[in-house]
Amino acid sequence: MNKKAIVLYILSVLSYLLMIGVNAYRNIRPLNGQSTGEISARFGVLFTPAGYVFSLWSVIYTLLAVWLVYLLFPKSVNHNVFQKAGLWFVLSSLLNTIWVVLWYYGYFKWTIVVMIGLLVSLIILYFKIQHSSGRRLMDRLPFSVYLGWVSIATIINASIILDYNNWGLWGLSEMSWTSILIVAGAFIAIFFSFKNNDLIFPLVFIWTYIGIAVEHTDVPLVKNTAMLTAIMLAAFIIFRVFTRKR
Repeated sequence: MNKKAIVLYILSVLSYLLMIGVNAYRNIRPLNGQSTGEISARFGVLFTPAGYVFSLWSVIYTLLAVWLVYLLFPKSVNHNVFQKAGLWFVLSSLLNTIWVVLWYYGYFKWTIVVMIGLLVSLIILYFKIQHSSGRRLMDRLPFSVYLGWVSIATIINASIILDYNNWGLWGLSEMSWTSILIVAGAFIAIFFSFKNNDLIFPLVFIWTYIGIAVEHTDVPLVKNTAMLTAIMLAAFIIFRVFTRKR
C-alpha cells in the first residue's frame, strides 16, 4: 500500500466515523432538542414516505462499512477504483454530516445546497467507479443504494424547501405535483439503470414509492400513482433480468 493510498484510506475512515457519530448522536440525543419526526411534521409534503423507509440509512451505512473493510484486503486498497473515488467518498461523508447539523438547527434553505452537493459528489464517485477497469461487485453496490436514496432525498428536501417558502406549485394541486414527481423519478431511475446496467438503483425507488403509498392512503391520487409506478419499476427490473440471461 503506497503512502497516498494510506492517507486517503485514513481520511475515508475518519470521515465515515464522523458521519456515523453525528447520525448516531442525533438518534440517541436529538440535536437542538428536536427529533427527525418533529421536524418533518412541520411540513405537509406528500412525497415524504412512511417513517420506516428511512431505515434504509442503516443499510447504506452498513454497506459503506463493509466497503471500507473490503478495501483492506490485498489488491483492493491500491486498486485504481479506490484511488479515483476515495476523495469523493470523503467529501460525500463530510457533506452528509453538515446536512444533518443544518437540518436539526433549522437552516433549511442551506440544506438543499448541501444536499445537491452531496448528490453531485455521489454522482461523480459513482461514475469514477463505473468507468474504472477491474471494477468488482462491492466497488459499486454500496453507492448504487446510496446514490439512489440521495436522489430521492434531494426531491424530498427540495419539496420541503418549496413548502417552507410557500411556493405556489405553478397552480397545480399538491396531489398532482407529487404524482408528477413520482413519475419523473421513476423515469430517471429507469434511464439511469438502463444506461449503467444497474438494477440496484431502481430498487431504492420501489422501496420509497411503496412507503409513499403506505403513508398517504388517504390521498388516492398519490397512493395509486406511487403503487402503479412501483409496479412499473418492478416490471422493468424483471424484464432486464430476463434479457440479461438471454
